[in-house]
Amino acid sequence: MSVFDEDLFLKGLEQRKGTLGADYVEKNLAAADGFTRPFQEAMTAWCWGFGWGDEVIEPKTRSMMNLAMLGALGKLHEWETHCRGALNNGVSRDEIRAIVHVIAIYCGVPQGLECFRVARKVLEEAGEI
Repeated sequence: MSVFDEDLFLKGLEQRKGTLGADYVEKNLAAADGFTRPFQEAMTAWCWGFGWGDEVIEPKTRSMMNLAMLGALGKLHEWETHCRGALNNGVSRDEIRAIVHVIAIYCGVPQGLECFRVARKVLEEAGEI
């Protein structure tokens, strides 16, 4: 791990597991190979250690911000992952619905409908619907 600070990686690993769940994170890291491992490590250090690890914004708010941005970008695979993480961070079903409303208003109704489709799947799996 010479391309980044190991302490930042470890801080990021803790943040990432706290939001996405240890099983999910460990599976992702275990599946990494020589091609993808450097990215997984750098992303854990940078996104989760630096981005999520500064403690200025609480995890619940960061999750809500992530849902809005990922929804706006149409990155629905990541949106689904972060929708689960948002639930782990205390974002309610009603808050997720409100976020999707904003996505639909600013990014278009079709994008909002896609986010609702994915949110329903996640919320059903979590027993929230």
